[in-house]
Amino acid sequence: MKQPPPSTEERIAKMTFASVYPLYIAKIEKKGRTLKELHEVIEWLTGYDEKKLMSLIDDEVTFETFFKQCQLNPNAHLIKGVVCGYRVEELENPLIQKARYLDKLVDELAKGRKMETILRVDE
Repeated sequence: MKQPPPSTEERIAKMTFASVYPLYIAKIEKKGRTLKELHEVIEWLTGYDEKKLMSLIDDEVTFETFFKQCQLNPNAHLIKGVVCGYRVEELENPLIQKARYLDKLVDELAKGRKMETILRVDE
């Protein structure tokens, strides 16, 4: 089971959510998805509503803080697949796994998947 190097963990932990958020927006909008859908996906995974999300962005919290404070969806373990060359379900570091869960959901949104599928409603 391939795991990312420790330097990746440190880099992700210190990265601010605010620095990545515009990249998520650009990715999904380029594929015709909406900001509302992105926020729905983020809220499903983290429990953060739009107001709390904007507050975290304004405060420039790190990914470490972002995921420490969230209430991860109990169905997050149903997120499977490859992101950045790693199977998200096999990642051992909890922070990296949560960050890759979010990346995977954003990827699925950008690929045009139905919201019920992305939000693991049918499983």
